[in-house]
Amino acid sequence: MTSTREEVEIGYDISNEFFRLWLDERMHYTSAVFDEQHSTLEQAQRNKSRWLADFAEIKPTSFVLDIGCGWGANLEYLVLDRKVENAQGVTLSKAQAEEIMARKLPGVKIWCVDYKDFAPTQKYDALTSIEMIDHLVSPKQQQEGLAIGIYREYFNKLAKWVKPGACFGFQAILRDRVPRTKKDLEDLKFTADVIFPGGLNPRLEELVAACGQSWEVVQLNTRRIDYGKTTAEWLRRFHLNKEKIMASGWGDKIMSNGETVWTNYDRYLTTCVRAFENHWSSDVQMKLRLKE
Repeated sequence: MTSTREEVEIGYDISNEFFRLWLDERMHYTSAVFDEQHSTLEQAQRNKSRWLADFAEIKPTSFVLDIGCGWGANLEYLVLDRKVENAQGVTLSKAQAEEIMARKLPGVKIWCVDYKDFAPTQKYDALTSIEMIDHLVSPKQQQEGLAIGIYREYFNKLAKWVKPGACFGFQAILRDRVPRTKKDLEDLKFTADVIFPGGLNPRLEELVAACGQSWEVVQLNTRRIDYGKTTAEWLRRFHLNKEKIMASGWGDKIMSNGETVWTNYDRYLTTCVRAFENHWSSDVQMKLRLKE
C-alpha cells in the first residue's frame, strides 16, 4: 500500500471504543446501502455486505478473502449471516486486527499486513474489498500520472489469488466534482491530509480502466446518496455521544494539525456530508468476474 502503517494507524487507531460510539454495532466504516426494508444504519450496513457477497457469488462453502477488512464487520456478516465456513481478512491496522481477534469469529483468520506482502497458501473462491483502494495512490502519484498503473497492479495481483471463474465484490469511494470555493477545497484537503494521510480516492474511470486487464465488469452501482445518508448518521451519533467522547479523553487528544480529535472529526464528518450532497464524492460497488 502507498499509505504506510503509521499513516493507516492515524486514521484507524485512535481507539476502537471511540469509533464504536458512532459507527453501527458491527463497526462498518464504509457506505451502507439503504432501501425501504433496510432503513436503519445497522440494517443498511448488513444490506451493503449482502450486495457485495451476492456480487462475489459467496456460498457457505466458499473460501473468501476480504482485503482491507477493517474491524471485521464484513467478515462477521459472512460467517454469522451467510454461514461461510472459511473466511480470511487482511488489514494494516493493529487496532483493527486486535478487534477482529477479540470477536472470536468462527472460521475467520486475520493477517495484519500490507496486501502487497500477503502471500496466500491456496487460491480463493471469492474476494471482497470495501473502500480499501483509497490507500493505494497518493496525491503526488496521481499528479505524476501513476494512478491507473498502481490500480492495475492491485487488480492483476488479486486476480492471481483466485480460482478460475471467481467473482469479486468491490466497493470504493470516488472523487467526482472539484469544489469551487477555497473553504470547500481546504476542507477536502484537511480530510486527506489529517484524517487519512497518504491516500486518495480514485475516479470511476480510473478503476474501470485499471481492472479490465484481469476482470470483467459485470455490474456497477453508484452509492452517492447512500453514503450521504451514512455519513449524516455517523455525524448524528458522533454529536449524540459528545459527553462520552470528551469524558474518555479521546476528544481532547491533539492530532497532527494541532487540533483536538473532537474538532477534527466534527469537521471531517461534516465535510463528508457536504461532499456527497454536492457531488464532490461518490461511491461505487462493482461485480467483477475473473477473465479466463
